[in-house]
Parts: sequence; structure tokens; C-alpha cells
Amino acid sequence: MPRGSSPKRERQYEHILDAERDRGVPEGRAEEIAARTVNKERARSGEARSAARLSKTDISSQRRAGYRRTHGGSGRTRDQLYEEARQKNIRGRSRMTKAQLQRAVG
Repeated sequence: MPRGSSPKRERQYEHILDAERDRGVPEGRAEEIAARTVNKERARSGEARSAARLSKTDISSQRRAGYRRTHGGSGRTRDQLYEEARQKNIRGRSRMTKAQLQRAVG
């Protein structure tokens, strides 16, 4: 965790890290997941200096995890797929559905 992070975020990081380890995720990947999740929550709550647009507008990590537990891992959101399509400069992306974006992005 970065210096100056709050005790709450430290606990959150450790909790997520432990949960990922329990699931059998490799150590490096577990640390990355925990750090990204905590950083996104910091951005959403205004604790971070700067935040990506998607960090503010996307659904929370906890809500997405709960959805995946009940509905299966459907992967990335349409907005995330759209951003990846934009980065890959895929034409017609604004009119594509989530399924079409998934196929186009690969």
C-alpha cells in the first residue's frame, strides 16, 4: 500500500489479498487484484489525487463481485469493452452491443 493510506484501506487491501490467496490465486496476481481494487475505491471516494473516468462511473468492485458470484463470471462490462475497442480503434463501436464488442475485441 502507498505511504499515507488510511487504516481502512490497509485493512481492505489485506482482506482482499487473503481472499484471493484462499481462492488459490498466485501471490503476485493476488497483490495486483488487491491493489487495483483498493485504488479504484480510493478514486471513487475522492481520496486519490487523480482518477480515471471509468473508475468513477463504473459499478463498484464489490457490486461486480457479488453479481459474478450469483450470475457467473460474465467478464467485463460494456463500458470496459467499449474503452478497449476505442483503444484498438475498432470502427462502429458506438453502435455495438456488449456481445458484439466482445467478439470485436476478442
